[in-house]
Amino acid sequence: MLRNKFYIYATVLLVLLSLAGCKTTNLAQKEANTNVPEGYNASQDTINSATIKWKDYFVDAQLNSLIETALQNNQELNITLQEIEISKNEIRARKGEYLPFIGLKGGAGVEKVGRYTSQGANDATTEIKPGIETPEPLQDYTIGAYATWEIDIWNKLHNAKKSAISSYLASVEGKNFMVTNLISEIANSYYELLALDNQLAIVKNNIEIQVNALKIVKLQKESARVTELAVKRFEAQVFDTKSLEFETQQKIVETENRINFLVGRFPQKVERSASSFIDLVPNTIHAGIPAQLLENRPDVKQAEMELAAAKLDIKVAKARFYPSLGISAGIGLRAFDSKYLFKTPESLLYSLAGDLVAPLINRNAIKATYKTANAKQIQAVYNYEKTILNAYIEVANQLAKIDNMKQIYDLKTQQVEALNTSVTISNDLFRSARADYMEVLLTQRDALESKFDLIETKMHQMNAMVSIYHALGGGWN
Repeated sequence: MLRNKFYIYATVLLVLLSLAGCKTTNLAQKEANTNVPEGYNASQDTINSATIKWKDYFVDAQLNSLIETALQNNQELNITLQEIEISKNEIRARKGEYLPFIGLKGGAGVEKVGRYTSQGANDATTEIKPGIETPEPLQDYTIGAYATWEIDIWNKLHNAKKSAISSYLASVEGKNFMVTNLISEIANSYYELLALDNQLAIVKNNIEIQVNALKIVKLQKESARVTELAVKRFEAQVFDTKSLEFETQQKIVETENRINFLVGRFPQKVERSASSFIDLVPNTIHAGIPAQLLENRPDVKQAEMELAAAKLDIKVAKARFYPSLGISAGIGLRAFDSKYLFKTPESLLYSLAGDLVAPLINRNAIKATYKTANAKQIQAVYNYEKTILNAYIEVANQLAKIDNMKQIYDLKTQQVEALNTSVTISNDLFRSARADYMEVLLTQRDALESKFDLIETKMHQMNAMVSIYHALGGGWN
């Protein structure tokens, strides 16, 4: 009869606690809009350059060697790898929370209580056996096992583990995105270094031409064909070009060290072959369709995993409103003297208890956590949509840049050819006194600038090839 009443009371208590816990407001969750245009242009070709491995995409062996070293030694990447380990350990921690906790404990102690206390007076009149009184002071020896277990009624703990898994997957995608960034940054810096080498060669060649022109002008001054003004203007041009040589050398040092930093090593010469830079032809690009960005871009997949984790965090926060059921148990041996510790059943003790707990009053902290989780889910939705939009725009920009840089390069090539011819013509006319020295100086300056521009245009072409590969999500695989 008493047992039946206990069951009735326990059932009523469970119902009341459940009703109290369930009284919460369901906040509306936002769904992400993952719709993207069908194509970047009229083409619907699904062939995608992002599927090409970086070792096959970049054909320069020295560039590939730098990338290979960076993937092993780059400190920022290695820091991210440790963050992945942290996320993996978080999964183990969450998984352990919904499994029983079992432990062993042992203890020994001594206690002396006052004779005129309730416990002391009781001990004074207690006999262990006839003629043997309770010892004073009283010793205490314990050895046993204990267990606690929270029954995951509302899947709070399981959802927390799933959220940790999604966060772990997001950290993996974050690492992949860092790999694509690292590869593209090294490749862009490498092509910039080749461009600077070529610009330096052009400067040195122009210095030689200008020094020869200065010698001619000095001879013409001696023959009274030109004035000292012409000589000084030619000297000034030589000084200006020599200063440009040192500016370019400084840029080379800084670019080399930028690469060395990415590779994870102290400053040293970066091996490269710059002689054929101007003849490099960018790879043919296949952009595929925009929907492939959802699978190829690591940052898009990272945002997707973060959104999944945020949705699960809402479920975890909501479950805190509901009652939690815990079970605790213990079994062991306890005695006031070590010689009685293993004497059973007198020294045997055990316990089994269950508790049901639910928040009733002052649930502000739980409500705040729930609303925060919901706000973070909405944030994650916007971040996911923003990442998709950014990915599409990056691809569209780089596709346009590839086409435009090709047109610019063709025109710059024609400009260089025209100015090279004009330099020869101006020098011939100057020698025959049919052109003044200012025409020669301006033509040489324009020719030098056009050659610099041509090299920079080639660098921008190669950078566009790198950037479109990055924008499509290539490199991490």
